[in-house]
Amino acid sequence: MLDATDLKILECLLNDTRRAHKEIGERVHLTGQAVGSRIRKMEDAGIIEGVTVTLNYEKLGHHLMAHITVTINAAGSVAQFQTFLQEHPDVREAYRISGEGCYMLRLLATSDTELNDFLEQLQQYAHYEVHLCLNRIK
Repeated sequence: MLDATDLKILECLLNDTRRAHKEIGERVHLTGQAVGSRIRKMEDAGIIEGVTVTLNYEKLGHHLMAHITVTINAAGSVAQFQTFLQEHPDVREAYRISGEGCYMLRLLATSDTELNDFLEQLQQYAHYEVHLCLNRIK
């Protein structure tokens, strides 16, 4: 069970995963060693599954972010569709969803042409609705 200190440690890590244990300790009134011990326990318990890096995709040339709601064709193969998603490098996230549609995708593309090429490939598996992201708020 997590206590209030563990939750504060997690909040610090969510804001900056590179923050030193000593610095986190100063914020939560523990030593750096105690913070490290708590982090290892949370990793062992599966609460912390990994450390990530947040990239600025625009600076890497990916100027388009699209959220795509996908509804599988009646004759479409779910297994083939999921393989397509796993193998396509521009699909950054894919979720099976309830409600409208069957899947929700987050796709990054360098151009309109690249997005269009993906959508043409997608048509063999599913119908889709595209929402282009104009500005990140949070």
